[in-house]
Amino acid sequence: MPFANFKVPTGTLTPEQKELIVTRTTDLYAEIYGDRARANTMVLVEEVADGGWGIGGDVLTLAKLQAG
Repeated sequence: MPFANFKVPTGTLTPEQKELIVTRTTDLYAEIYGDRARANTMVLVEEVADGGWGIGGDVLTLAKLQAG
């Protein structure tokens, strides 16, 4: 079963944008693995609380991301 997991800052995507991620990712897997993969493709869009993640030892916040 193809699986994709997107982690995004809380409140930065609309429901429509989340749906777009799900449909385009599913389409991509179907393009690569054939249409038989479509029914079994799982796409998870997870919202991560502000300051709940980091890169290279630096805790990231929405303010830091927007400033960069």
